[in-house]
Amino acid sequence: MRPPAHWQLGRRRRSRTWLAFAGAATVIAVLAVLLWFGQSGGEEQSEVLSSECATIDCVPQGGSEPTPLGQAPPQISGTAAAIVEGGCGALIYGQRAHAELPPASLTKIVTALVAVERMDPLTMVDVRVNSSLLAASTASTVMGLEPGLRLSLRDLLHGLILPSGNDAAIAIAEGVASSEPEFVALMNEYVAELRLRNTHFSNSHGLDQVGLYSSAFDMAMLGRALLADPELSAIVRTERYQPAWDGPVLLNSNLLLTRYPAAIGVKIGFTDDAGQTIVGAARRGGRLLIVSVFGSSDRYLDAIALFEWAFAETEQEC
Repeated sequence: MRPPAHWQLGRRRRSRTWLAFAGAATVIAVLAVLLWFGQSGGEEQSEVLSSECATIDCVPQGGSEPTPLGQAPPQISGTAAAIVEGGCGALIYGQRAHAELPPASLTKIVTALVAVERMDPLTMVDVRVNSSLLAASTASTVMGLEPGLRLSLRDLLHGLILPSGNDAAIAIAEGVASSEPEFVALMNEYVAELRLRNTHFSNSHGLDQVGLYSSAFDMAMLGRALLADPELSAIVRTERYQPAWDGPVLLNSNLLLTRYPAAIGVKIGFTDDAGQTIVGAARRGGRLLIVSVFGSSDRYLDAIALFEWAFAETEQEC
């Protein structure tokens, strides 16, 4: 740190008083720099970000050290997490929030978003996928589709979200686009338009595959986008649904809805590579928060702990 101009050696003051004063100033300056680096450098920090974004497509980036009002964030089993303000998209807290990781069936959030963007929910779709063969070959969760069925997109969306049907994802992809690869291209266009830089898809359902990854922050923002759609926001908080078929009633596999009274959705996932994943939304006292957790061994415990901490220990950003 350079001393102020009136202390510089160009003045040619050579008194012992000046030397003592300059030495003391140098020591103080060095201590101040060391203190500053101790507070801001070193280990990788968790992230917090305020944003004035007011629209779904306004995506804040970056982060800095969190400033909780009281208790520190809870320890969770998940390897990555993000808490996002539902109103404006501000990142309240992040743990490896931008790390690129397998999302499992959280992929279906974007499958649903692209579908409702491009097709009316009442449009009828001719089913070509065989759920029995799909389940046998990939150990997929399915809603129970068979070739020859004709269901509305709304029915298929319930089958996509509630039981997390991979057969529903493929049927939607083939109904909206001419093939699943073409639909996946639309999914990647969608996240690119939202400037979500740590997400890329290679299928419509979320089974582990090269080129399929997302981040806790990106998925929290996609969950926020889903909640902004009236059709989808109603589906993700539906506990049971009967499609227009002679098949079984569909039950919601997201147990956050029954384990946390403030919960209003959104989606869970699991694969061997991804572990347990979740994007959850909860509303309390007029405040909406969205929590995303990747790589968890107990996604519900993790999500609830993060919700409780954020509601109690952080101020509403918007």
